[in-house]
Amino acid sequence: MEETDTPWSATGLDPLAGRVLEHLVAVRSADRDEVASAAGVSPAEAERALRLLVDSALASRIGGAVPRWAAAPPRPSLGALLARRRAELARVEAVVERLSEAHEAVSGPSATDMVEVLRSEDEVPARYRQLLLGSSFEVLHLAKPPYVTGGSASAEAAGMTPGVRMRSVYETDGFTDAVSLMTALRGSTRGGELRLTSQIPVKLVVFDRAAALLPIRGEHPSAGSLVVHSPALVTALAALFESVWERAEPVSLARRHTVSDVDDGLPLSGRDLRTREILRMMAVGMKDETIARILDVSRRTVQQHISDAGALLGARTRFQIAVLAAKRGWLSDHDDSTPQPEPAPSR
Repeated sequence: MEETDTPWSATGLDPLAGRVLEHLVAVRSADRDEVASAAGVSPAEAERALRLLVDSALASRIGGAVPRWAAAPPRPSLGALLARRRAELARVEAVVERLSEAHEAVSGPSATDMVEVLRSEDEVPARYRQLLLGSSFEVLHLAKPPYVTGGSASAEAAGMTPGVRMRSVYETDGFTDAVSLMTALRGSTRGGELRLTSQIPVKLVVFDRAAALLPIRGEHPSAGSLVVHSPALVTALAALFESVWERAEPVSLARRHTVSDVDDGLPLSGRDLRTREILRMMAVGMKDETIARILDVSRRTVQQHISDAGALLGARTRFQIAVLAAKRGWLSDHDDSTPQPEPAPSR
């Protein structure tokens, strides 16, 4: 592991001292030469690291003809070190706030503090990647065509901090696009939640409800984007996302491989999970080709499921199938009953 990859720099502890401490906690005690051999450094470097640990109250020197060192109990000793670091950071944050207040008192709030304008093709994906990696708890995403080829995909490849909840709503008409499907699949495999809707008002990403990214011109995303920091505007954009999310239809891409094309020979009762997914996508206006692409099945499989459901429901059109399926509760994940046909209408 590279020294820059160790966590000790965050504590203010020298990386070598951190390695030496890791060795000391694994043994009862050690002399300088034993520590140097374990850390792969010279005796002089080992002694310098040991003295640093003693000065930080993380180790103690045991007297004797040949001095030895022993680690202090890690939890209380390192806890005290971290508490000191937190206090130092708090003092720095207080200085930053005081300087910011003094600056604003002289110059007034700057428009650039509220909104960033990104105009070049390279700026947008790079800034998106920064905001994504900097998110700590939530990312909200509204996606619609036209897409900037490669932009969202490359940014998504950067990943997110573990534990960040990502919710995405895609416009159904653009979901046949390969970039949008692969981006949604990547987010879904990482625990992201996906919904579909027939119309999205604007392309939008909200990061931790602290910043929002949206295009300057909705129909031309390559023209540039805005990064909004204004708390009032970000709150309004997050509320817009929530209103779209509530009306959108949940879709699970995690189940796209649970049943394959070979299920064509099974009775409908054995394919309820796949049929429900297909009917739910159909109900939000998705075409057979789009459904097939999402579920990774053939178009013929999709049409067969819809036809079988229509036969059971006594419906002939897609609209009738969607209405009757919703009425019977077939579109709900909580409905585990085997589909039964609607009673024939009285003549």
